[in-house]
Amino acid sequence: MIYTLTTNPAIDMNLMGNAIRPNQVNRTANTVYSPNGKGINVTLVLKHFGVNSAVLGFFGGFTGHYIMDELEKREVQVLPVWVEDKTRINIFVNDGSDEYKFVNSGSFVPVEKQVEFIDKLKNLTDCEYLVISGSLPAGIGEEYYEKILDICQEKSIEVILDISSSKLKDLLKYKPLLIKPNDEEVQKIFGITIQSKTDINRVMSFFKTEGVKNVLLTLGEKGSYFSDGHTIYECSAQPVHLISSACAGDAALGAFLSEWLITQDIVKALKKSAAVGANVAESDALGDFKKVDSYINNIRVRKVGTLS
Repeated sequence: MIYTLTTNPAIDMNLMGNAIRPNQVNRTANTVYSPNGKGINVTLVLKHFGVNSAVLGFFGGFTGHYIMDELEKREVQVLPVWVEDKTRINIFVNDGSDEYKFVNSGSFVPVEKQVEFIDKLKNLTDCEYLVISGSLPAGIGEEYYEKILDICQEKSIEVILDISSSKLKDLLKYKPLLIKPNDEEVQKIFGITIQSKTDINRVMSFFKTEGVKNVLLTLGEKGSYFSDGHTIYECSAQPVHLISSACAGDAALGAFLSEWLITQDIVKALKKSAAVGANVAESDALGDFKKVDSYINNIRVRKVGTLS
């Protein structure tokens, strides 16, 4: 069973507007509300492709209940830890040419609730994979990641990390099954700038040396690279007209896992990942998969290197 952890979930409010101007009333249209959080998004995409997954996380207030209600409508299992603060709302506004992102910090999670979650994780009996995605909310220090991974190590749970925290560097010692950094995160966290294919080889070799089993490296419109510790694969990107970048990266990860964890087919997984991420980026909410099949036919995957 795959579990996803979103410590800082949100409701995403996506708006469309025209000629956004300061200091005046801006009329919007096509408002879409959706339960969100990086791990939640991964679970929703896994479910779309017929793979069972359950959601773990901290929820609070009427906004937390909204997310729970929406996930229940989608028949998604949720194991919540309830906090007093309201779950955050993030706002994304697209005026036809630019996207404006307003991301809030999230609810405060006290120590006793952190302990409650740790106990919940310890008591899971069917968790084979844990996907840890997104930011930490107020009240939780980055050492919390190590507490979680210690339990995963004790219970032989394979860990997939999609976090932008500098703590990622310290977490490599746990030998995660997969990490999903982008080029900016690699530069910021590990000090490696990616400008050429040589840099790709250097990055993948570095992660292998550090004990990471698999790496999915995303480069936005430049596509992505994957390493299984032996072979490096390059995947092209599908050009799109961006409506909202919210959820696109999470959708891409969910699509990748839906194929890779089940069939171990790297080429199919990379194509599905790129197609789903592109399709979601050109829609106003997670859930638009209409063009995925046609996009898969346009995407190319090839082997570009080996690691010794």
